[in-house]
Amino acid sequence: MSYLLPAEFASKMVDAGEAKLHMSNRDALIRAFMAGAILAIAAVFAVTVAVQTGYPIIGAILFPVGFSILYLMGFDLLTGVFVLTPLAWIDKRPGVTINRILKHWGVVFIGNFAGALTVAFLMAIVFTYGFSTAPSEVGRVIGEVGEGRTVGYKEYGAGGMATIFIRGVLCNWMVSLGVVGAMISTTVSGKVIAMWMPIMLFFAMGFEHSVVNMFLFPSGLIMGGNFSIMDYLIWNEIPVVLGNLIGGLSLTGLTLYTTHVRTAPQKNLHVGAASQKAL
Repeated sequence: MSYLLPAEFASKMVDAGEAKLHMSNRDALIRAFMAGAILAIAAVFAVTVAVQTGYPIIGAILFPVGFSILYLMGFDLLTGVFVLTPLAWIDKRPGVTINRILKHWGVVFIGNFAGALTVAFLMAIVFTYGFSTAPSEVGRVIGEVGEGRTVGYKEYGAGGMATIFIRGVLCNWMVSLGVVGAMISTTVSGKVIAMWMPIMLFFAMGFEHSVVNMFLFPSGLIMGGNFSIMDYLIWNEIPVVLGNLIGGLSLTGLTLYTTHVRTAPQKNLHVGAASQKAL
């Protein structure tokens, strides 16, 4: 599997964050567009499998195929850059500023959304035979998902908002482990295995991923879901984006950076051994 030690892949995280921030806006936009589109296709695949088999867990098991493809192709998700790019600033890499980070996040957000929205329209045509019939069963289920994860949260007020935010935090904790997991191996099989596990977990647990939602909710609106654009933004996308940022950066990025890049001095083992001998 050609496993890299934590100190090695943690340094790769910082290098990757720096490289992304020095990328041209054109390349960042293209890579983000393709990432959003591929992840949207994977979401359709997972829902389709769940509908066909009657077992949502099978869809969750298979969903990571999309994440694996987009990562191996070098495309970028907002959830990944949330974790990697701030580390380059914390590490004081040359030319890395807060403004550059925020600008990059904005470009990736736009690209992810455009890619996911494009697939939403394309799949709407497939689900409705060019808008000539009612949505297929898969299209109907996607519409129900959008409704349940907007007005479904809204029904519980502050408690619902807290729930969606925490689901966003937990989601990018897992997704960012998938991003980092791909760095622990130099083989394709090793990367895929390391990515697959946490991505499958997040999807099976129903956590909230901002880029997946960029497909599910516009698609749900097209499919006739009973919620509005403002419901989607206020009761899903905005709190999920914030939760994804905090969860991925705090629970994955900063923890790995702190303990494997800025490792605290080790205790003097010779002193400890001498003390034991004296006793």
